[in-house]
Amino acid sequence: MKDYTRIFDMLPYQLANYPQEVCLAEKVTENGNKFYKGYSTAECINIINQLSKALLKLGVKKGDTIGIISNNRPQWNFVDLAAQQIGAINVPIYPTITESEYKFIFNDAELVYCFVSDADLFAKITNIKSAVPSLKDVFTFNEVAGAANWKSLLQEVNADDLKQIESLKAVIKPDDLATIIYTSGTTGNPKGVMLSHTNIVSNVKSTLSIQEIMVQGKRSLSFLPLCHSFERMVVYTYMAVGMSVYYAETLETIGENLKEVKPHFFTTVPRLLEKVYEKIMQKGNALEGFRKKLFFWSIDLGLNFELNKNQGLWYDIQLTIARKLIFSKWKEALGGEVEAIVSGAAALNAKLGTLFTAAGIPIIEGYGLTETSPVLTSNRLVEADRKLGTIGIPIPGVEIKIATDGEILAKGPNIMLGYYKRPDLTAEVIDKEGWFHTGDIGEYDGKFLKITDRKKELFKTSGGKYVAPQPIENKMKESPLIEQVMVVGSERKFVSGLIVPSFVNLEEWCKNNEIHYKSAGEIIKNPKAVEAIQKEVNRINENINHVEQIKKFTLLPVEWGVATGELTPTLKLKRKIILDKFSKEIELMYKE
Repeated sequence: MKDYTRIFDMLPYQLANYPQEVCLAEKVTENGNKFYKGYSTAECINIINQLSKALLKLGVKKGDTIGIISNNRPQWNFVDLAAQQIGAINVPIYPTITESEYKFIFNDAELVYCFVSDADLFAKITNIKSAVPSLKDVFTFNEVAGAANWKSLLQEVNADDLKQIESLKAVIKPDDLATIIYTSGTTGNPKGVMLSHTNIVSNVKSTLSIQEIMVQGKRSLSFLPLCHSFERMVVYTYMAVGMSVYYAETLETIGENLKEVKPHFFTTVPRLLEKVYEKIMQKGNALEGFRKKLFFWSIDLGLNFELNKNQGLWYDIQLTIARKLIFSKWKEALGGEVEAIVSGAAALNAKLGTLFTAAGIPIIEGYGLTETSPVLTSNRLVEADRKLGTIGIPIPGVEIKIATDGEILAKGPNIMLGYYKRPDLTAEVIDKEGWFHTGDIGEYDGKFLKITDRKKELFKTSGGKYVAPQPIENKMKESPLIEQVMVVGSERKFVSGLIVPSFVNLEEWCKNNEIHYKSAGEIIKNPKAVEAIQKEVNRINENINHVEQIKKFTLLPVEWGVATGELTPTLKLKRKIILDKFSKEIELMYKE
């Protein structure tokens, strides 16, 4: 195969051009031993064909919808591609949402079959099955009592089966609908984003044309959810170029999996990089004497790093020493062979980007949305085409312009077909000239695009001044004592903030200051601890416009999370839910 125009063409393309011994791999346990089990390119294609045969036997037709709710694993890809190549539409769904959200998506998409990973998810879907008339059956990837297992569907394919599958593939056009991805949504019901093969394949090809790090035979570790458009497109990119994909077991085992896989490349979200940085700083604070001085000397040196700037021979010599003695250990913690990390889904803290890059671990920041398949802009590995604090340059084939109100507009082959069953909502975001309105406010810094805020998140104080919360929140999170923050102040006299402290660093601070406590709740009530965070807020406020400065704040004892409802599955703040959940705390800040 000389080229690929549809998503399911990528593995046959890999087989024809650079067949891999390990195309996809997962961590398994057999006879008490845990190890990575790999599937070759040929094995993957064989299993995909077997599943296509099984789906046809179940009566699945072109245009039918198949749901997948699972952690990352090769079986996710098998079902995805098996459905696509017979014309069925894959509907990936997050494993972390509520039963009511499942019910909405299942009925909206009219799912015919669904594949889930484990017993908990099987129970959740069984609970709503009677309320979903279209749903015929649910299959599990793990062995679950009382559930039909995906392996029971597998039967060897013969020449006639292959002929039937090939004939079905032949009539699927690149512009046909391939998948419906329901956006996690910070408010209201999720919207089904319709993406065609062309939407995603064009994005894969553009990405490969600019990221020379992605080459045949290299290893990647995947841990961001495959149901999210970013990681899914990236995994298709690995397939198209012949990179081996190893799936992490869980988010908790990423550290261990990095050391096992030794990836050359992986994608992440800023929140996870923040966690890595916190652990590094925790270890640094635990050092003593000369080693501690050396550690913080290296950190200070790293924070003064600037891309594309000659900082002189003496700085270069010092950085070489810091990389050898301190930063090399950071690289070891990431497996020892990492050549670059791509960060997306949210704004990266500029301090983190600077430090990791100084350490010899380039962070490539990009930008996009589910509706854009997803990448619109990206920094490059080449330093002249990379600028920290920006989201990079438009990728080939994508046009970007800034509207008169500052909104980023995009046009290209990767713009979605529309929202499923919602032409009204589609018309709100794609104008008559074909420009997609991203909802993000941005500006150019030379040839590099920067996001300054979310259009819908801008708010006005009672004094009539507009406030952009994201830049303020990102600045506040640069403090080692602040883990999470949400800026509040719509129609209020002043700006305030809900702050979740970095308890790892705050506990260390308490220890150094001989402050005793029994719980996180006690720490945040301690006057000295509150004063320490007030000093950090005051320090950061000095570099923020007076109207936007946080005048009051409330400390919260528990970190916000996906399971508790304050974050989306891609770890963005659900502002409306946080406002509702902590309304009492907010009102107290505005009492005279």
